[in-house]
Amino acid sequence: MPHRFSLRARVAAATALGTTVVVGVLGVLVAIEIDRNNLAQLDRRLDTAAQVLVANAGTAGLFLPALGDAGAFAVTIRAEKDGHVRSSTPTQLPELDLGAHTVTVGDVPYRAVTAPVEATRGRLSVAVPYAEAQDVTTAQHRQLAVAGLCAIAVATGLGWVFGGRAVRPLVDLTGRIAFRDPDLAPRRSGVREADELAAAAGAMLADVAYAQAATDAALATARDFAAAAAHELRTPLTAMRTDLEVLSTHDLAAADRTEILGDLVRTQGRVESTLDDLERLARGDLSSTDDFVDTDPVEICDAAAAEARGRYPGLTVEVDGEPGRLVPALPGGLRLVVDNAIANAVRHGGARHVRLTVTPDGPDTVLTVDDDGTGVPAEEREVVFERFRRGTGASRTGSGLGLTLVAQQAALHGGTARLEDSPLGGARLTVRIANPQG
Repeated sequence: MPHRFSLRARVAAATALGTTVVVGVLGVLVAIEIDRNNLAQLDRRLDTAAQVLVANAGTAGLFLPALGDAGAFAVTIRAEKDGHVRSSTPTQLPELDLGAHTVTVGDVPYRAVTAPVEATRGRLSVAVPYAEAQDVTTAQHRQLAVAGLCAIAVATGLGWVFGGRAVRPLVDLTGRIAFRDPDLAPRRSGVREADELAAAAGAMLADVAYAQAATDAALATARDFAAAAAHELRTPLTAMRTDLEVLSTHDLAAADRTEILGDLVRTQGRVESTLDDLERLARGDLSSTDDFVDTDPVEICDAAAAEARGRYPGLTVEVDGEPGRLVPALPGGLRLVVDNAIANAVRHGGARHVRLTVTPDGPDTVLTVDDDGTGVPAEEREVVFERFRRGTGASRTGSGLGLTLVAQQAALHGGTARLEDSPLGGARLTVRIANPQG
């Protein structure tokens, strides 16, 4: 398993690494400059000594053989014409050109300066061991290295201290996420990355919460579907079992047998209709805003009217409305509303004439379904929208979910559904479709 380090330690390590690079580069440049500066200072000192000796070359030449120890310093005076040594210290320098030079005498490096002696037409070279400058340079390099190490140590410590303050917002954010704090994004730490991470984490948790809510809603819908199906299907299934037992245990006349088979077919149709409506209810409960698209209600009504004329012979269906007015809606949901409204008018009201009207009402759209059937009593116009509630004049073959589906779709579209008297003599169903963008 790879080693894990805290972000604070990583900040301190990055600070130490960065400081090491900077100090290393600067140290090399400063060390080179120290070498050059020390060599220049030594050359200036030698040049000063040479000028003094040149001014007193005649006198100095007499004492040079007796001055100094071998390897301490060296002075040599030569004739300019043939290079003959006129006088020298025990350490004799080779013949050199004018200026500063580094030479080796007896395996010992020297730094020498040569100047002309015009009075005697000669050249004077003065030198000291190069180690004199190197010792000073080495000491300064050592001091520079110690200063660099101290700088790295101090920078690392400061990186640890300030790194702790810098990562504190992230530590706080981690704690808030761990405790499932729902309010992540609004708090501002002053650290852009931490704020962006908080916003991203908040959005992620919101998505997770939304997904969990959707899952809970789906489970609740599934439970409701199962409970409603079990409740509503128990009676027809019991009736079907009774009819089957009668058919299997009794020798019935042809007329009785035909009647029981007819009851089985009708009951089977009721079961199938109930299952279909329960499925539509569950699908509606699981709808989301992503399912809404721009839809023309008049086109939905035209398609439903054409199909209804073929399904119910003798039925007249009119559509009144200007096409082209788009509303955000569930196309399948609007079609379900119109189909159920027409089916209820025909099956339960005995209607022969239905009129579909689409009218604008401000930003909203109103869908009205009028019929010439028997209508719905005023005291039943609210309860018939509840699940498995039928009006007193309704056919027993339905599932009792038709108007429930209409109310559900109206609510999904931000509107309402209500029943009232129709000018045609039957019932009027009014469904309002809200436009959130209006």
